[in-house]
Amino acid sequence: MPPATCAGVDDDNIQDPTMKLLPASCLFVASLLSASVVHAQTLPGVTIYATGGTIAGSSASNTDTTNYKAGSIGIETLIAAVPEMKKVANVSGEQIANVPSNDVDSAILLKLAKAINTKLAEPGAQGVVVTHGTDTLAESAFFLDLTVNSPKPVVIVGAMRPATAISADGPMNLLNAVTLAASKDAMNRGTLVALNDRIGSAFYTIKTNSTTLDTFQAAEQGFLGAFIGGQPKFWYSPAVPTGKLTFDVSNVTTLPKVVILYGYQDQDAALIDAAIKDGAKGIVIDGSGNGSVNAAVKARLIELDKQGFPVIRATRTNSGYVTTKTEGIGSGVYSASKSRWLLSLALATGATREQIKSYFGT
Repeated sequence: MPPATCAGVDDDNIQDPTMKLLPASCLFVASLLSASVVHAQTLPGVTIYATGGTIAGSSASNTDTTNYKAGSIGIETLIAAVPEMKKVANVSGEQIANVPSNDVDSAILLKLAKAINTKLAEPGAQGVVVTHGTDTLAESAFFLDLTVNSPKPVVIVGAMRPATAISADGPMNLLNAVTLAASKDAMNRGTLVALNDRIGSAFYTIKTNSTTLDTFQAAEQGFLGAFIGGQPKFWYSPAVPTGKLTFDVSNVTTLPKVVILYGYQDQDAALIDAAIKDGAKGIVIDGSGNGSVNAAVKARLIELDKQGFPVIRATRTNSGYVTTKTEGIGSGVYSASKSRWLLSLALATGATREQIKSYFGT
């Protein structure tokens, strides 16, 4: 049987001399491969930065959704497990860390923020995705929202079930996140949180439940959008959250120590003094109600105010607005964990106590 031919192929028009030696059937296959490469090059570029967490977790049991090993799967395995991503973006991956989210520290976050700023400055980069454990995902998302200065989308994603579980949510969450990062509609919205078919603002979103899939919410502000049939649908045009700041961390190598203390009945100033003695440059008190603390703590805060030492008063309710305080600084809209990063970045960039107060809007 004669070899298959490729109609319309003229060897004289082929510039590569090695291609002239191929039979027409091979030239046809080569043209298909070439078209595939061109298609990949025209897709938006999305880089996935992996840090570990449940989305990269595994267990010996497919019904285990709590006692598993987080951060046991690498980024290349995650990408290979969701080949559908390559239909929406030219995907690449980088393993920044591979740890449970409680081990994500300031060094990892500074490295991540710098890598993202560098990547998004490249012409071929449309957006980035960060895979992260859910326990501290909202903290890292807020940190990136304050330290990434680009109109291009940054999407942070995780999973509530490990990759080995029945109905694992990670693969769909990851596909949604890449689709979102590749979308022009996601531009100028800051860092976004994408889980459970919802799109939230990292500025406001927090984790509200220890185990359920619908844990990430912003009680007062709501969601920015949702995924409908695998495509992002936004309810609002792009907007900047009130009071949002951007910090340049390009030359920041370490962050000042800021600790969070839980507010409770019968509290005294002992832990405040211990934190300062241990090197804390700022303190966040997760107080009751509207950032309330008792008389003993107030007395110590008055002394610290005179010294210019910043103490932020947040609310352990994790919802609502903490108003201006006579003693210490009200956290405004920020939860205790978000207040900690805002205060640490403010101190790292040399802000005074009065500037810090203005940052919190109180």
